[in-house]
Amino acid sequence: MAKSKNHTNHNQNSKAHRNGIYRPKRFRCPSMKGVDRKYLRNLRFARKHNRLIPKEERREMREERHRIKMAKRAAAKAEAKTAVKATSTTTTS
Repeated sequence: MAKSKNHTNHNQNSKAHRNGIYRPKRFRCPSMKGVDRKYLRNLRFARKHNRLIPKEERREMREERHRIKMAKRAAAKAEAKTAVKATSTTTTS
């Protein structure tokens, strides 16, 4: 008697890619479900009492960091644009 089939992966890859294979979504605040209670309690108190800088000042600092980040991003974008123009002019010449 012939041996029976043990395994096949036929068509599974096609089925998987039909709707695309995506990386799992990374959320901003990962769930603390299943994390050690003692650690969570300590974390809560640490966050509560870690207010050395007033709230308004923290907000201003955050906005300033954001402005700097956006300026860097815009500069990088402009530089990339000029690099693309430079390469396109050299290839057409």
